[in-house]
Amino acid sequence: MSDDPRKVLEDFDTVAVVGLSTSPGKTAHDVPAALQRAGFRIIPVHPSAGEILGEKAYPSLADIPEPVDIVEVFRPAEEAPGIARAAVAIGAKALWLQLGILSAEARRIAEDGGLRFVQNRCMGHETKVHGIRKTRTEAP
Repeated sequence: MSDDPRKVLEDFDTVAVVGLSTSPGKTAHDVPAALQRAGFRIIPVHPSAGEILGEKAYPSLADIPEPVDIVEVFRPAEEAPGIARAAVAIGAKALWLQLGILSAEARRIAEDGGLRFVQNRCMGHETKVHGIRKTRTEAP
């Protein structure tokens, strides 16, 4: 059973986005941009980009030097179990597989590691539908 998407969005603020695209117009760029506008702290995870959405990008989850609440995944389902293992390893609190991504193995890894889990849901759509806005004291 997946966790309630609304509750995950309400409870957490910092989102590491695995597969965040450098190309505006692609879903993997526009959804994180919308989340950023809604006040979420976005941390891009991209193997070769230096910066995306005005934020320093990291080549892997393990390279991020600060706590991460949600790991949002914009990668193929077959990569999800490895990403789930990495999310557990860094102490993330939730794993969110974007719309169209399903993985029973990633679910098992995440839940066994104590992470909340959402799959096959668009984080941007859920944020908009539920009217989630974050108030941040630091600059985006």
